[in-house]
Amino acid sequence: MKVSIVIPCYNEKNTIEKIVEAVRSAPIENKEIIIVDDCSGDGTGAVLKEKISQMVDRIIYHPVNRGKGAALRTGFAAATGDIILVQDADLEYSPEDYPVLLGPLMSGKADAVFGSRFMGGRPHRVLFFWHMAGNRLLTLFSNIFTNLNLTDIEAGYKAFKAPVIKSIQIEEDRFAVEPEIVAKLARSGCRIYEVGISYSGRTYAEGKKVSWKDGVRAIYAILKYNLGRRRS
Repeated sequence: MKVSIVIPCYNEKNTIEKIVEAVRSAPIENKEIIIVDDCSGDGTGAVLKEKISQMVDRIIYHPVNRGKGAALRTGFAAATGDIILVQDADLEYSPEDYPVLLGPLMSGKADAVFGSRFMGGRPHRVLFFWHMAGNRLLTLFSNIFTNLNLTDIEAGYKAFKAPVIKSIQIEEDRFAVEPEIVAKLARSGCRIYEVGISYSGRTYAEGKKVSWKDGVRAIYAILKYNLGRRRS
């Protein structure tokens, strides 16, 4: 199977080269690497053009900053693989976990697989208590409506059968894309698995971008896509 690895990227000049090298070294024989640069303003674009362009299959540049959801929408549309995997451009999620994340898809058991920072025995960096508490509350709130038993809907580490994720119309432009995807996958009745992953979180000084405003939008998205108009 061909695996398309979509890397949404915004202001990651210090990590983009390292993550691309790690993705290229990941134990996947047939892979396609697509980077979507969401109008970075820190010099990431120059790094992509000067150092990365020959290392990946495609780089797409957004002319204006639109958000992670918009970058994923662009990347999913461009992907040509049988499976689509989301890899953030920072170093929080390791490509060494690809075999674990892809296992249920490769074996034919799953249509979508979510990585979880809160299950399994893999190492994770100890950081913000309130972020963890907020993530768990959002996951619980989402599970109430989807009737799923996920442990971490906000983890940015997911893989899907390409026809499944391409059939979903993604509307959210920012981080609320995570609960939106969960709601729409749950509604579709597809087979969802969750696996424990390692996590090397970073501080805001190190470039973390999600804020409390994104949490508020996530609550809105959970309500909108679970109770609102039935739109795939």
